[in-house]
Amino acid sequence: MAGTAAVAARRPAAVATEGRGWYVADRSQRQARILLVEDNEDLAAGIRYNLELEGYEVRWAEDGPTGLDAARRDPPDLLILDIMLPGMDGFQVLQSLREEGFDRPVLILTARGEESDKVRGFRLDADQYVTKPFGLLELLERVRALLRRRSRAAEEGGRETLVRFGEVVVDAAARTVTKGGRDVSLTPRAFDLLLALLAHEGRVVTRQQLLRDVWGHLAAVVTRTVDSHVSELRQKLEDDPAEPRHIHTVWKVGYRFERE
Repeated sequence: MAGTAAVAARRPAAVATEGRGWYVADRSQRQARILLVEDNEDLAAGIRYNLELEGYEVRWAEDGPTGLDAARRDPPDLLILDIMLPGMDGFQVLQSLREEGFDRPVLILTARGEESDKVRGFRLDADQYVTKPFGLLELLERVRALLRRRSRAAEEGGRETLVRFGEVVVDAAARTVTKGGRDVSLTPRAFDLLLALLAHEGRVVTRQQLLRDVWGHLAAVVTRTVDSHVSELRQKLEDDPAEPRHIHTVWKVGYRFERE
């Protein structure tokens, strides 16, 4: 199944005339709240209808500024974001939210499938990148996977203790980092990457494994997005980023974290 017609075909006619608040197919089966930012009304209605059949609550915004405001006012559990939007494109929406500390998963859903667009999306901390036309079952499974991973991370984070190395203190439960007693600002994806490296202390972790664990996919064409986030970690956490003591490169393989 692919494209607008295939998805919208499953929606009832009444869906297209409803308002733009939260929609609930069955509150007794509510799993999570999803914000869909998509300017194609027919496509949005079809996606929303099928998500509601899965028990999700869905809110729809049809342009960039409206989507940005909606995510700020009432953060969803998951954001599904088109790129080519009126008023403000999806990249601008995502960048603004991440800079403001929005740490919920973001799935980009767009017709722009160039590698450069995908790399830009992942560098802005998108979690998934799906190109149109797309398969409905694939989209639903990606949504489930992102929400499962967020739920699992929250549960595991609550059990974590503080991790210290050098002058750095990482609090996984509070999602905070300090160095020398001063707060360090990390993007949500860079923080997740740091946790993944800490979890494999002393062992080599490949770029592909980090992509799977942190970004949830194995797209080798964007492995350099791992490198850019490692660079962010080194710039902010290492005393000398050019000669790192803690985050080491293993040539042609990946990275290894050492406390000392």
